[in-house]
Amino acid sequence: MILEQKILGLKIFNLKILGMVFGKNHQRKCLLKKQQAPVMQKYLSKTFANKKDLIEDLDIVSLDIETTGLNPNKDRIVSIGLVQIEGLGIKLDSCWHQIINANKNLSAQSVVIHQITDDQSETGMSINEAIPKLLERLSGKVMLVHNAKVEQGFINKICQTLYGCDFIIPTIDTQALAKRSLDRHDSPYKTNDLRLFNLRKSFNMQSYKAHNALMDAIATAELFLAMVNKISSNKTARLSEFIL
Repeated sequence: MILEQKILGLKIFNLKILGMVFGKNHQRKCLLKKQQAPVMQKYLSKTFANKKDLIEDLDIVSLDIETTGLNPNKDRIVSIGLVQIEGLGIKLDSCWHQIINANKNLSAQSVVIHQITDDQSETGMSINEAIPKLLERLSGKVMLVHNAKVEQGFINKICQTLYGCDFIIPTIDTQALAKRSLDRHDSPYKTNDLRLFNLRKSFNMQSYKAHNALMDAIATAELFLAMVNKISSNKTARLSEFIL
């Protein structure tokens, strides 16, 4: 078992190196050739965006997941929310919010934070049902998140468990963008300054209730559009200026 885990880890490492050198589409093609799970075959069959593409021409999905903790190996997803951005406009008719059955009793702290009770969780969709629906919405798109480590970590873990495949996607992280900008200008900041709603305040944007997956996805989308306008008001920005 230990040897198998090491071999799997080496394969994943090599795929990531290939992705860094040749790009996400090369990595996608390598995974697609080896993939047998229909869900991942369908997801990986659509070409990823090119780094040279104009931001305004891209289909972007702003995504947020709420979890019971920050460790994908032991914590669970309790809800998923997303909204699409097309032509640098938020499509509110594309909103999707899904409570997930965590298959465990939620801690009091989790209930207080997410406002999702055990009763609500029990009526939610299973993660086995939700992930194919999520991947279908992300296929061929650019993923927008705030703190990519969470979304990438949890979705990757689930895809590995269910399909034996890594989750890869071109990703824009508003937290990383803010940090990059502050570092570039040698501006002092605290970790708390990089939180979604504190960054929104810095753009004089209204406050939303935190820790609702859909509201956080919309809040992230709005923050991103404000960042795009600041970076490139003439709409000539390309994906390479934003992608991780």
